[in-house]
This record gives sequence, structure tokens and C-alpha cells, in this order.
Amino acid sequence: MKILFVAADPKPERWTNLIQQHLPEAQIQVWHSDMPSCNADYAIVWHPPAALFDREPQLKAVFNLGAGVDALVQVPNLPRNIPVVRLEDAGMAVQMAEYVAYHVIGISRDMDVYREQQAAGQWKLRRPIERSEWPVGVLGLGHIGQRVARTLAGLEYPVCGWARSTYAIDGVRSFAGEAELDGFLGETRVLINTLPLTDSTRDLIDHSLLSRLRPDAVVINVGRGEHLVDQDLCRAIEEGRVSRAVLDVFREEPLPTTHPFWSMPQVNITPHVSARTLREATIAQIAGKIASLEQGQAISGVIDIDRGY
Repeated sequence: MKILFVAADPKPERWTNLIQQHLPEAQIQVWHSDMPSCNADYAIVWHPPAALFDREPQLKAVFNLGAGVDALVQVPNLPRNIPVVRLEDAGMAVQMAEYVAYHVIGISRDMDVYREQQAAGQWKLRRPIERSEWPVGVLGLGHIGQRVARTLAGLEYPVCGWARSTYAIDGVRSFAGEAELDGFLGETRVLINTLPLTDSTRDLIDHSLLSRLRPDAVVINVGRGEHLVDQDLCRAIEEGRVSRAVLDVFREEPLPTTHPFWSMPQVNITPHVSARTLREATIAQIAGKIASLEQGQAISGVIDIDRGY
């Protein structure tokens, strides 16, 4: 069995050594642009070049080193006759839930105000939290979105979720499809985006959508930068429709120093750290799926290329 590792990592051995530990019988090679075909059975990739699929047409499956496959599905010659597999969780869902819960709790409980009071030497209590005043709406109810929704529901925030289909999640009210989007937004003050990036979700969070949220809205984007229309968020903040935004993903990364987000006190910026790929858990998952395919067993995480996730 031959496995090709295709990712721009200056130390690919950090990955390939782990693959070898899990699949000791495998022959593993690291892709480089001028290498001839190695007749690989499987490719483990992150932002692969189209040349890979021209050179290795015999691949049995392609494994993406992340849950987001938007870059992968844009490769024009991505094979459609073999499984293309995304990463399922591998420690990312709990990280995302932690990140979102941290910010929702901090904003709803006025932690910024307490930090300002500390700096000023003030001892002053704020009004206790009324969770009914902080209804949460989670855009996207995949594995990560469900974990975020369940975590916040467990903290007794009112939580609803929106996706293409209806989901049954304890403590979470489900909205589905375009027809129920307005109803979802009307129930939401804290909007959390975990959607995959597709043609139908690109630029979804625009001025029109933001205007349909509850007053003093909060936006937390941990999906993709392309979901959000930046200038529309700036406008919604200036108009007072949105009071706070927490942004971890951007259209261009690193975020250019000239971008207006940097100078807006209502915006919190983090450098795409809400959920980091955990190397050992990732390789254990992928290696397990390769072993299953070799035994003729079905695997989960296979994407629909036309749908984009």
C-alpha cells in the first residue's frame, strides 16, 4: 500500500512518522512538484495542486487534513469516482465549543467591564445575567455546530440552530431551509456561524441578514471568512444593529494591517485559532479509515463534491 502526503509543511516528517506508526506496512512518500507518479493508493492532502490528480489517476481515496473542504472541492480535476473524505472532529469540535462559550460568557456577563473597573480600581457589581436576554442562534448543525449548540444549551442559554435539514438536538430548537431562515434570525441575538463554505453560503452574512437579528446583536464567525461581507458588518456596527463581533476567520489571512476591523473596538480578532488540527488524533482517524477501506468496509466523512461538503 502506497500513501502520498501532499501538504506544504516544512517538516512533513511530523505527519509521515505518525502515519508509519499507524500503518507500518505502508510505503509513504512526500509530494513534490517535479516527482514522477508513484502509483499511490491513497493521498492525504491539504490544498493540493491539480497536478496531483493528473499524475496519480489510480488513487483509491483522498483524505483532507481538515474539516473544511472548500479549497479541495475547487480543484478542477478532483476525482469523482473515488471517496473524498473530510476530517471528522479529531479534537476540533470541543476546541470550537470552548472558544465560542468563552466569548458568549464573557460578553453576556460583562467581563470587559469588570476588566475596565479593575484597571480603574473600582469595585462595582453589574446586574446578574438573564439568559433569556441572550438567545443564541447557530448557523450550521454539522458535527461542530451541534457540539457548540449543545454546549451553550447546557449552560442554559436559549439556543436555536439553522441548517438545510431539521435536526433533533436536546435543548436546541431547529430551523431548516430558506423558508425558516427569517424565523431563526428573529429568535437570535448571538449569531454563531459554523457553516461549511459553498456557493450557497458564500456572502450569506450580509447587511440584510444582520438587520434581521435581534437588537444589540453579537456575531461570532468561526466558519469561513467568505461567509461574511466585511463592509456590511462594519455598517451594521456603525448603525448600532450589531454591538459586538468576534472574528476568527477572514477572507484574507493574515488580516491586512489596513483592514478597518483592526481599529474597531467592537470587534475582537483572533488569528484562526478557534480549533487547531490535532496531529495525532487526525492521523489516527485517517489511518483507521484507510485500514477500513483496505478491508472493504464503508467509512464515514465522505463528502458530496457537488454539494461542497
